[in-house]
Amino acid sequence: MRAPATRILGVDPGLRRTGWGVITIEGTKLGFVGCGTVKSNDKLSLAERLCELHHGLMEVLATYGPDEVAVEETFVNKDAQATLKLGHARGIALLVSALSGLEVAEYAPNLVKKTVVGSGHAEKTQIRAMVRILLPKADPKSDDAADALAIAVTHAHHRNARTLSRLA
Repeated sequence: MRAPATRILGVDPGLRRTGWGVITIEGTKLGFVGCGTVKSNDKLSLAERLCELHHGLMEVLATYGPDEVAVEETFVNKDAQATLKLGHARGIALLVSALSGLEVAEYAPNLVKKTVVGSGHAEKTQIRAMVRILLPKADPKSDDAADALAIAVTHAHHRNARTLSRLA
């Protein structure tokens, strides 16, 4: 008897746009479920924008009912303020998942690129192209949604190794 498909939500956090992508994995077969972007209004306060992200991600969880969640780790750049804002958005993604009782895996951006494209320094266009190859029914409308699907695919490829390392 085959185990049921596992539904994975990938999240690419951002304060302006948080990408999300849902896939299934059954054995080694990947399937596309949905993807999109949760946006926040940049005219609102930081707290209000974080609320928008929270509500949007809660809606995604309620709609798609994932079994597992994968979130991209913060990419630290030269702009400390931008990195801090990204950290806030990431915190919302982690919180929403944890409040929903879901286990969350985190992956570095370079690992996501290496897993999906084969190079840790891949460009956005390469990620989008490979996501379309790996998930032929997927048609992400934004780089954020494509990145979120790539994060979900990365988790699909690394989830068994994560489980084994926790048991060791």
